Amino acid sequence: MRDLGRAHMESFLEMMSAERGAAVNTLASYQRDLDSLHAFLKARGARIAEATTEDLSAYLASLSAAGFQPSTQARHLSCLRQFYKFLYAEGLRDDDPTGILDAPKKNLSLPKILSVDDVTRLIDQATEEAETEGPGQLQRRRLLALLELLYATGMRVTELVSLPAKVLDHEGRFLMIRGKGNKERVVPLSQAAIRALRAYASARRQEAAAVGREDDSEWLFPSSGKAGYLPRQVFARDLKDLAIRAGLPPSALSPHVLRHAFASHLLQNGADLRVVQELLGHSDISTTQIYTHVLEERLRDLVETHHPLAKRVKNLD
Repeated sequence: MRDLGRAHMESFLEMMSAERGAAVNTLASYQRDLDSLHAFLKARGARIAEATTEDLSAYLASLSAAGFQPSTQARHLSCLRQFYKFLYAEGLRDDDPTGILDAPKKNLSLPKILSVDDVTRLIDQATEEAETEGPGQLQRRRLLALLELLYATGMRVTELVSLPAKVLDHEGRFLMIRGKGNKERVVPLSQAAIRALRAYASARRQEAAAVGREDDSEWLFPSSGKAGYLPRQVFARDLKDLAIRAGLPPSALSPHVLRHAFASHLLQNGADLRVVQELLGHSDISTTQIYTHVLEERLRDLVETHHPLAKRVKNLD
């Protein structure tokens, strides 16, 4: 006899893929979370489609007792909420048992930040290496192009390494990025990023011509791997190696840290939070607000310089 709970889970995942455009990694995460819940409920003698609020609360409590971080617990709860809302919308339940469940309190985790000087050192090192003639220059130019694109746009690393080769056909200053949920956004390119891209494209053509083959990959950063494009782990490794050569601690460097640097440096220089949200591809402004800690010092100086009350306090001193 077929497990109806499993059938409902499969239907939910199909809906998330077909209607919401959920990424493969997101679907895999939902699958793991629902499998975990299914196993927990089965041990309690409960069925996933018939779980009560008390059942789900006990499940979340078990995650906490097992030492899962609040962020992980919150991810599980988000999955549960979407799953049971789906069952309710499909008429498979007449209530939503997640309605009164409280999200665990998250510890504020500020992103690692690179200074402008650190990023400059990194890019200068990559530029010097990319301009060095000889074997491996294509890989060196690729690394510089990846670095310049990431710092110029704040793309997610998966968005970056999976860019299509057709972006080389555009001479404009903007790049179309397909992000989470298949949503598209437009980001501007810096002159440095454009130059690095052109140098990399030239190196690709030269290497293809040297071995007598067509440079016909559909990906901007092709690879012989299964996906066809450069694995993000390879880029992350190359970035850490570059950091060492630039005299920076490799533990401080990752593609995600450069995405943080992009956002923080924009805000430091007066960019609007909503604009940064759009460039990063955040669907919720609250996700972008984690970067506002970088504004505190600038705003404090602004108030002390221009607010009349601050001047009065200084005069009293």
